[in-house]
Amino acid sequence: MEADKERDHKKLGKELDLFAFSDSVGKGLPLFTPKGSVVRRELERFITDEEIKRGYLHVYTPDIAKLELYKKSGHYPHYKDSMYAPIEIDDEQFMLRPMTCPHHFELYLRKPVSYRELPMRIAELAKLYRYEQSGELMGLQRVRTFCLADAHIICASEEQAVDEISKALDLIEYVTSVFGLTLDTDYRYRLSLGDRANMEKYYKNDAGWDTGENLLRNLMKERGSKFEEAKDEAAFYGPKVDIQMKNVNGKEDTAFTVQYDLCMPDRFDLSYVGEDGQKHRVLVVHRSSIGAIERIMAFLIEKYGGAFPLWLAPVQARILPVSEKHNAYANEMLAALKATGIRAETDVANESLGKKIRDAKTEKIPYLLVVGDQEVEAKTVSVDSRDKGKLDATTIIDFIARAIEEIKHRGQ
Repeated sequence: MEADKERDHKKLGKELDLFAFSDSVGKGLPLFTPKGSVVRRELERFITDEEIKRGYLHVYTPDIAKLELYKKSGHYPHYKDSMYAPIEIDDEQFMLRPMTCPHHFELYLRKPVSYRELPMRIAELAKLYRYEQSGELMGLQRVRTFCLADAHIICASEEQAVDEISKALDLIEYVTSVFGLTLDTDYRYRLSLGDRANMEKYYKNDAGWDTGENLLRNLMKERGSKFEEAKDEAAFYGPKVDIQMKNVNGKEDTAFTVQYDLCMPDRFDLSYVGEDGQKHRVLVVHRSSIGAIERIMAFLIEKYGGAFPLWLAPVQARILPVSEKHNAYANEMLAALKATGIRAETDVANESLGKKIRDAKTEKIPYLLVVGDQEVEAKTVSVDSRDKGKLDATTIIDFIARAIEEIKHRGQ
């Protein structure tokens, strides 16, 4: 268990200078350092690009809206205990948003939509705000503000909705494979069900709940996925498939989720114009492909023990001149690396090479490039890989080509 403690993301986050918390800012409100921001940005770019490839329409919506919008969606009062208090402005009440669904539905309602435009996949990297109790807060895994890779898929039929749920699960399984996470080892599926008797917590529509739960259950069986069922874990508006992961302390959290919505289409009067020229009610699927950026960062810090794969590493290569007389050549190499977008730096501290190497290894930097008399004369760099040990000396051009290929394929 000592090894697990060494992988705790709170410990590594501090040692690797990835994020911090400040009492002056507030509990559960993380501050990302330049290095932590690199990891976050790479995750955001990765999922945005992947979703756009798969037909998602990425949008931006405000972090705040009128309280009336959340009454209309049902988040208020169903979600009231997890929302921040209303903000009074010009005799109106506003809320920091806990979800993006109502914003995306308002975007959908801006003009009539034809059946030919469906399914419509509206996605956003959305800043959300939820009041988590102080005792529940934990590092990046449970915070009070986070960025969710969120999406709402508007469908014309049950068949289309089931197909979109399956595609969302395909995307999640692709994402987890890129991260080196294995189904039933690093994460598992849970079918989260509602409780018909608890209408304070759940939207009243028994037939809709039965339909939604059976659709998800049958889909998971058709996909051949192992899953467990959990009562009273659904969202208030419908059942969902949750992807559950454990942290190094053994606590389980939901990392990603795909939800079937049996409530919002009616509340927002979401419709489309069918082939017959008439209005028809849509079906909605909610999903988060990579979950909250903060939470997946916490899981990945622990999964990799802080030794990020090259594409995610805050510093991808550090150049270590043997002595001061090699600094000029080291800076030439640095310029070449930076020109190709590789995140690199030089260590020109007045320290021994051994000390520089130890520091770089403590920081878990993927590649160390040593330059001394021999390398300056041969116009090469000596490469020390964090994961593969010492490699042959090579030209900077060859090293760049190899690194770019590794970054491109994300280590796969």
